[in-house]
Parts: sequence; C-alpha cells; structure tokens
Amino acid sequence: MTRTASCACGRVNVRCDGEPLNVSLCHCRHCQKRTGSAFGLAAFFPREAVAATGPTRIYSRQSRSGQPVTFRFCAECGSTVWWDTARLPDRVAVAVGAFADPEFPPPTQAVFRERRHPWVSEPFDSEG
Repeated sequence: MTRTASCACGRVNVRCDGEPLNVSLCHCRHCQKRTGSAFGLAAFFPREAVAATGPTRIYSRQSRSGQPVTFRFCAECGSTVWWDTARLPDRVAVAVGAFADPEFPPPTQAVFRERRHPWVSEPFDSEG
C-alpha cells in the first residue's frame, strides 16, 4: 500500500509506503493553532517509508518534553504536511488531512486529552 499526502496547492507531496505505525489525535494547544481546528491528526510512519518532494519551509519548536519538533509546510500555500520530532527519530508524522482520504485508518490514541474542547467526542476508547 502506498499513499500520497499533499498540500493544498499540490506542490508538496509525501509518499508513504505501508500502513501507518499509529494514528494519533492530539488535543494540545500547539496542534489547535497549527491546524486552525480543535485538534490535530497525525499518522506516524517509519522514516524509511516516507519520501517528500516539493519546496518546503521549516518551523521548529520545543515539545513539552524539551525535544525539538520540526514542521515542514509548503512554501507556497502554507499547508503543514509532515513533521518529525527528536523524541521519535525513526518516525515521521504526516497530517492525516493531507491524504484527503475518507478511508484512511482512524486514530487509535488521543494525547493531551486535558486540552480537549468539551464538545469534541473521540471515536474510540481513549485509554488505548
């Protein structure tokens, strides 16, 4: 299975081979601001299964654990397509929405649940 994620204008593409290792729903304020939504959705793939093309810019910040997180977004349209973190050097996170695939696997975990907007419900038992 190969899936391709892309930015809104189509200049940045990320090809992902195989199934994601996990899909995570994040309620942190950083993801809320990054996406302009109530949460972010990330599919994590092994680094060697991901190939990106197109002009990107970088935004880095410290995570709560103090490890840097580096986001790559399209230099033209500004869509965040993928990112990585020093905490998980063997993985790459790809924005689930960038796949634009209603059949994409659903999230299997939620993080930063204490930041969840009270009107957001999760599609699974968040203990997993």
